[in-house]
Amino acid sequence: MEQKEKMTKILVKGLKKTFLERRSRLRYPGQCHHRETCLVLDNLTFSVDQGSFTCFVGPSGCGKSTLLRIIAGFESKNEGTVLIDGKVLHAPSEKHVFVFQEDGLFPWLTAWQNVAIGARRITDPEKRTHEIEEHIELVGLSGFEDHYPHELSGGMKRRAEVARALIVEPDILFMDEPFGALDFVTRLQMREEMVNVHTMYDMTILFITHDIDEALQLGDQVIVLSDRPARINADIKLDFPHPRDLTTGSIAEIRKEIYYQMGLHPAL
Repeated sequence: MEQKEKMTKILVKGLKKTFLERRSRLRYPGQCHHRETCLVLDNLTFSVDQGSFTCFVGPSGCGKSTLLRIIAGFESKNEGTVLIDGKVLHAPSEKHVFVFQEDGLFPWLTAWQNVAIGARRITDPEKRTHEIEEHIELVGLSGFEDHYPHELSGGMKRRAEVARALIVEPDILFMDEPFGALDFVTRLQMREEMVNVHTMYDMTILFITHDIDEALQLGDQVIVLSDRPARINADIKLDFPHPRDLTTGSIAEIRKEIYYQMGLHPAL
């Protein structure tokens, strides 16, 4: 069977971002001084395929979140171009949904009501109810619809946020370290959920993580950023079936390479 040619969904060319350092106290060696203009993203160029799952890894503070916000249209750049579907990005789109690091649920609304916010476009009440029920079931929250966020575990809150994002039927889903605050077992469960979600939905996912294994388990592509100012140390395509064993074969070698690119020892 002839393999379909992959289409470019996002193209980033020569992206640069600077900011004015507002902190008067240095947090780490090499940081920009007070009121000095700092280069955060330095000439980044890469592409993302339609329907792919792309993970970004890099040192803390290197500019991963800034990069994601620029691609989503929430933050300006100093130089370069971002093209989505061949068109220059000028502003955020209702078809591009962002899941942030912090808990994004409204505390005064139940899980059902939070997910329902994403279904506002559905005018038919019966269809709207069906879609909400379907997405709550999809992420494994059936039976917890009437619970408020403070009554949900961390993993359940993340599931509700994912359901709210998916019900919008996004063209691009941006996820900024969505599982960073979860315990180890819950993170593994959420990774499995995301693999299933990506298999079911025809969407492009951009995902930030500090966890190299998480990136290798989830991604079709892993982009490794350097310390600030961020440059691309590696842009790796992963064509491995799920579930993935990271300890053997080619993917184990890729894992070692990413550790090396980030200045880490894989045996630690």
